Amino acid sequence: MAGRIRDEDIALVRERTSIGDVISETVTLKSAGGGNLKGLCPFHDEKSPSFNVSPARNVWYCFGCGAGGDAIKFLMDAEHLSFVESVERLAGRAGIQLRYVEDDRGATPRPRPQQGQRQRLVAAHAAAVQFYRAQLSTAGARPAREFLAQRGFDRAAAERYGCGFAPEGWDLLTKHLRQQGFSHQELVTAGLSRESRSGTLIDRFRRRLLWPIRDLAGDVIGFGARKLFDDDDGPKYLNTPETPIYKKSHVLYGIDQAKREIAKQGRAVIVEGYTDVMACHLAGVTTAVATCGTAFAADHISVLRRLLLDSDEVTGEIIFTFDGDAAGQKAALRAFEDDQRFVGRTFIAVSPDNMDPCELRLAKGDLAVRDLVASREPLVDFALRHVVSRYDLDTVDGRIEAMHRAAPLVAMVKDREKREGYGRRLAEDLLGMEIDVVQRAVRAASTTSRARDAAPVARDNSGLPVVDSPQARVEREALKLALQEPALAGPMFDAVEAVEYRNPVHASLRAAIAAAGGASAATGGAVWIQKVRDSCEDLAAQALVGELSVEPLRLDGPPDPRYVAIQLAGLQRGSVAARIREAKSKLQRVNPVSDKDTYFALFGELLSLEQHGRALGEQAAGGL
Repeated sequence: MAGRIRDEDIALVRERTSIGDVISETVTLKSAGGGNLKGLCPFHDEKSPSFNVSPARNVWYCFGCGAGGDAIKFLMDAEHLSFVESVERLAGRAGIQLRYVEDDRGATPRPRPQQGQRQRLVAAHAAAVQFYRAQLSTAGARPAREFLAQRGFDRAAAERYGCGFAPEGWDLLTKHLRQQGFSHQELVTAGLSRESRSGTLIDRFRRRLLWPIRDLAGDVIGFGARKLFDDDDGPKYLNTPETPIYKKSHVLYGIDQAKREIAKQGRAVIVEGYTDVMACHLAGVTTAVATCGTAFAADHISVLRRLLLDSDEVTGEIIFTFDGDAAGQKAALRAFEDDQRFVGRTFIAVSPDNMDPCELRLAKGDLAVRDLVASREPLVDFALRHVVSRYDLDTVDGRIEAMHRAAPLVAMVKDREKREGYGRRLAEDLLGMEIDVVQRAVRAASTTSRARDAAPVARDNSGLPVVDSPQARVEREALKLALQEPALAGPMFDAVEAVEYRNPVHASLRAAIAAAGGASAATGGAVWIQKVRDSCEDLAAQALVGELSVEPLRLDGPPDPRYVAIQLAGLQRGSVAARIREAKSKLQRVNPVSDKDTYFALFGELLSLEQHGRALGEQAAGGL
């Protein structure tokens, strides 16, 4: 069993990794000023971006959920990798050869060619893609080629999307991959092979047309397989089962090819199948994606929101192109329940002939597909019409029941003006009722909905967390200087000990900085920040490291030694002021006659503290 990675190599990976490049493959990042970047957090749902990245220090932190760390931690959290797998992936990107030690007793480090589990599973899928693509040109794959041709896809389109064919043999792929060095267990874990009743290993897919499914980074993590033969008793579509790298609720087919256009156009088109994605892309609707054998749900929304940077400032469009039949309408209404997780606008596009995009392209050409998307209608309108259509509006009972069923849909619209507008439309255009009656029903439903929402975190005008006192604010600023600018803060910071910090968490973090060697000995960056984090004995202080490592300093322009001196003077001044109050309190409780020695000792201490406080006050006010 291979040992741990050398600490020096881990540090080298951190130093040579561009955290902005790594995170931007998953999250749309925009400038946050001061050299920092921001985007929507991939680890919790939010409307305004609170996910901050500091390329200068190679760290990230989310002010919304408190998650943070370096590029290694991001991959661990975003792609469910182990620490070793994350380091190995980043090392591969940076061209670093990792060395491993067998144990902690100083064994000789050595290179290890073996990759982490994720890398092995991705490699197996890449090899499978090549195998299946080669099979598509064989005689046995003629039905697969005909299927594609009948839907308007030529050889170039098949190659662009990596289409392939699973041959008729029971274990042709399995044998091929075993010859390439993949183990029995790896193929089973990857979902490429399965054990037969007799215990032998056989292919999961046989006699089917295949589409490789890729993640945001472009790695193949699974397959979608379409039935071609009447004597195939399996389902019409068969997908890769849940594996360590394939989670169907997190996967959108075509996202690897559509992600840049989604971010650029601020629009995502949701279709139902693999051929619909291909048809849309080839017709010029390059933002189309599809779910893989599951309903569009919250996790899919999270993926799209990060690309759209959907927030109060930047709105994104989500366009659903479900079929016009009953099943498609049900899917659209189910999507509406999740629609309010977006601040942006959500629409539905249904072909008048109830054709999906692939059928529409075949029948009427590329322009018809583009026109379908252009003719979208707000999903709210569609949902209201659908709900109201279930009731007999010629009767009072029918109109009242329709109102009670439709009002909660209107109440889900977060924008107050839009909510009132849709309430008016529901009353006048759909129900023929008095506006006040319908608006009361909407307000009642809206009150219930708002009661479920959690209160937001308090922040100041710059978006920073509100700090409860001037002393806490200056302590926070000093700690930021030590984490972000240790070479500048250096001896000045180290000279102010943890006892000067009144906030217990701040004091704990100050002690951790000392335990990590102090700011004077640090060079900065992700390695330094990780070292401080590892030195924290307090969990709250450990979490604070990530937050303060990306939070902007409270000044315009770069800090200088004078700014450091002012902050540290202000920090000590607050501490000295507290000690002055304590000394005065003690002095008042001492009898100057019966306990003269104690009285004059405290009086002398008070004079010294007050003198020190005045000096710090002058220093803290310097240049401000």
